[in-house]
Amino acid sequence: MLVARHSAFAHRTAWLLGAGDDAEDVVQEAFVKAFRRLRLYRGDSPFRAWLLAIIGNETRNLHRSRSRRDGLALRAAALGGPGPEAPDLPGDAALAAERRATLLDAVRQLDERDRDVVVCRYLLDLSEAETAQVLGWPRGTVKSRTARALVKLRTRLSAGLSREVPHG
Repeated sequence: MLVARHSAFAHRTAWLLGAGDDAEDVVQEAFVKAFRRLRLYRGDSPFRAWLLAIIGNETRNLHRSRSRRDGLALRAAALGGPGPEAPDLPGDAALAAERRATLLDAVRQLDERDRDVVVCRYLLDLSEAETAQVLGWPRGTVKSRTARALVKLRTRLSAGLSREVPHG
């Protein structure tokens, strides 16, 4: 029942945290570890946050084993189909896709810790408390790192816009 309830969100989390094509393996390993450690789950926080912490650790283990710290594979977000608020005009759709690609590229360029906090807070829509639990950081660290990561992201995005928009 827990696997059925949480597998889609777990897969999305692993993908967004950088597992890419190995997201299914990361999720499977995370569920096996969660099952083996279920007796250790105290219930003082939501199960989802506990599971996401395991998924985050498994994803980081994947990165370490590959020595791959060069980027976050957010193709899933970029390749996602149009949502209910999708633009009606082809030009608007193309512009929205270009902006999404630019944003994802800027997120990929952040260092690992900044990417992790941005993914948790804004792409997975986790609360500060959930993000702190998933990343194993104090809540204050989540707040300060989120603020710094957003400044870096805004700087990267505004630099990209100034190159695209001619002056005058």
